[in-house]
Amino acid sequence: MPGFEKLSKGRDGNVDNFNPKEKTEDNLWVSILGEVLASSQNKLPTSKQLLVLGDNESGKTTLIAKGQGTEAKKGTALEYLYINVKDEYGEDQTRLGAWILDGDLHHRGLLKFALTEQSFEHCTVLLVASLEKPWDIMDVLQRWGEVLTTHVQRLKLDPNYRKERQDALYRHFQEYQEPEEGQPAPSQSRRGQSVSDISDVILLPLGDNILTENLGLPIVVVLTKSDAMTELEKNNDYQLEHWDFIQQHVRKFCLKFGASLFYTSSKENKNISLLFKYLNHLIYNFPFNEPACVVEKDSVFIPAGWDSEKKVSILYEGLTSMKHTDKFNDIIRAPLIRNQVQREVEVMADEEQLFLMKLQTQLTKQPVDSSAQRASPGRTTPTTANVLPTKVSPSRGTPTNLASPVTSQAKKPEARVSSATSDTGVLANFFNSLLSKKTADGKSGTDRQVSVDANQSAESTN
Repeated sequence: MPGFEKLSKGRDGNVDNFNPKEKTEDNLWVSILGEVLASSQNKLPTSKQLLVLGDNESGKTTLIAKGQGTEAKKGTALEYLYINVKDEYGEDQTRLGAWILDGDLHHRGLLKFALTEQSFEHCTVLLVASLEKPWDIMDVLQRWGEVLTTHVQRLKLDPNYRKERQDALYRHFQEYQEPEEGQPAPSQSRRGQSVSDISDVILLPLGDNILTENLGLPIVVVLTKSDAMTELEKNNDYQLEHWDFIQQHVRKFCLKFGASLFYTSSKENKNISLLFKYLNHLIYNFPFNEPACVVEKDSVFIPAGWDSEKKVSILYEGLTSMKHTDKFNDIIRAPLIRNQVQREVEVMADEEQLFLMKLQTQLTKQPVDSSAQRASPGRTTPTTANVLPTKVSPSRGTPTNLASPVTSQAKKPEARVSSATSDTGVLANFFNSLLSKKTADGKSGTDRQVSVDANQSAESTN
């Protein structure tokens, strides 16, 4: 090389003046620079990122915080976090960025900042749903799957590049080999490899319902809060066949997008470390030799490429009271809210005239004697005017009624009526006698009318 040739000569360009010590020092610097250049090519990339999608309260932020080893701090709209990544087999380390989109669909327009044409090849997507509300799982996954598909289709990607990314994901799914226990993980093609690099590999075609929604992006479906399954079994009568029914629907969704599947629990720390190990393998090509796990219902792990429709059909055998073809929402229904808040009944006010008529009717039904209203129910308290006279017993000195209370109470209405009738009769006779006298004396009709009016007024007064 020209630089090395110049260093091999003396400082004045004369070979005769060549100094062996200077040659040794110059070669040392060249070797150091060469090692730095070689090591820089093996360093972990710094442009990789995660895009986390899902509804609110699904555990997205808590999941990323577990990867950070910190406490979850909820943000709004679109928040950015990072996860420290270190190569266990070397000294290289880097940061994996994580974009967390708010669960409100009104914020989906912010995806243009997280997933762009430039960051497309460096992005891995996490679709998050919660097992705490299993009746919403499929709705959540389908809703955010449609949001992601719509955004990717709107990206201005070169058609050849888009096709290349889709083919690379297709090959990655096909090339999966299940690792043997105790053996290192088999090498898989990187997502960044072009089709020309792996075109010499002949692989069998996939099924009809696999990768029908090939976006060219690696997707990992994460069902969080698997610890809630125990409570659902106690309170909502969930059986094993319900979990099998849910799992077969979720796995069919994953096959459609070519996605991996994880059941996690941050509370019980289930599959959290396994998830991030798999992400490091998927993104940075770290070694990974964990096999798929579908035995434990609350810690399911299915890597991309392992599953197939034939393996999913094994779950059909455990379905007794339902069929695998049943609609998800027909079997997995949201429970009824037991303690519903009682709404206050709205009282409609009556019109003024109707209200007054009702009030008049109530008043006419009330007894005339007000003291009777104050008496206790079922008992009648005689008034002072109707109490019979009492006499004192000479032997005991205590007053006694001349008649029993029952007799006095029974005679009470008759006494009042007879008294009123007698008084009215006396007044009527009085005014009639006056009228007859005036008529006999030849009074005018006006005077007779006055007498009649006086008579009527007297009656009304009584």
